[in-house]
Amino acid sequence: MSYDDRVFVDPTPLRAGSKGRIQYQGLLAKAGADKVYLHYGVDGWRKPALICMDRIGDRFETEIKTTVSSKEIDFCFKDSADHWDNNSGMDWKMEVV
Repeated sequence: MSYDDRVFVDPTPLRAGSKGRIQYQGLLAKAGADKVYLHYGVDGWRKPALICMDRIGDRFETEIKTTVSSKEIDFCFKDSADHWDNNSGMDWKMEVV
């Protein structure tokens, strides 16, 4: 399911205690980033983590696993040069059910 034209999350919404896939083809990917990292946390950025995403063609992709108690995933992206795409300061948020 498309979150917007830059980010795709499958399944949408994410399921508690399950894996989900996040794809990114936003500003950093379009600018030619060699590596993109998913920076995410749960329920208001608790327990933040950074995951190197896999390049697949013109996009980057990774899987995350939600906890049983998660209600929301907050996330943004950065490249290896420490440039960030944080959705114009709004980050991205995805409900967990």
